Amino acid sequence: MTKTTAKTAAPATKKAATKAATAAPKSAAASNSSSESPNKVAKAVKPAPSATQASAKLAEPAVPESKVSKNMPTTATKVDSKLANAWKTKSGAQLTEQELLAMPDAEYMNDKQLDFFRTRLEALKDDLLSNAGETTEHLREETSIVPDPADRATIEEEHALELRTRDRERKLLKKISQAITRIESGDYGFCDETGEPIGLGRLLARPTATLSIEAQQRRELKQKMFGD
Repeated sequence: MTKTTAKTAAPATKKAATKAATAAPKSAAASNSSSESPNKVAKAVKPAPSATQASAKLAEPAVPESKVSKNMPTTATKVDSKLANAWKTKSGAQLTEQELLAMPDAEYMNDKQLDFFRTRLEALKDDLLSNAGETTEHLREETSIVPDPADRATIEEEHALELRTRDRERKLLKKISQAITRIESGDYGFCDETGEPIGLGRLLARPTATLSIEAQQRRELKQKMFGD
């Protein structure tokens, strides 16, 4: 009897162990699913906006797009049209640089533009001639009466520097005279090599220019490659 009862008890215990082992993962999975479900619900439900945020959005004034789109272009157009038409009522000598640049391309080197650059060149010529007269007066000062040799050397160095400056201005005076001659002949403002317009911007920066920027760059490149 004891042997048979032991044999029957052993399978029962084995069955109980297997049932417990299979029940444990199921309970763990059930607990995990129960713990995850509140998180999913919490994520799915979004917090509603507060009353202050909703009122702030309603309080923001809406700017009509028509007003924004109409204001800026009209003011810019008025300024541009005023500059572009200034040459019609002013003489060439009265034009400003902005008004000159705003002129239509079809009016390039018309009478008023030529008058503008003629006035500028003549003013520059008068300024250089005035500086040359001042240099002559400075050079007439007697340096031998200065007893200190160091002071006398300083004065002589200043005179040499002033002479070099006036020599550059003398060359510029020659270019100015040539530019005025080109204005009278109608060739001013056009490149000597290509015949293309030099451009108002370049002429404003350098009124004595005879070459366009491209032609000037080509000449400088040739000078670097082959020398003078």
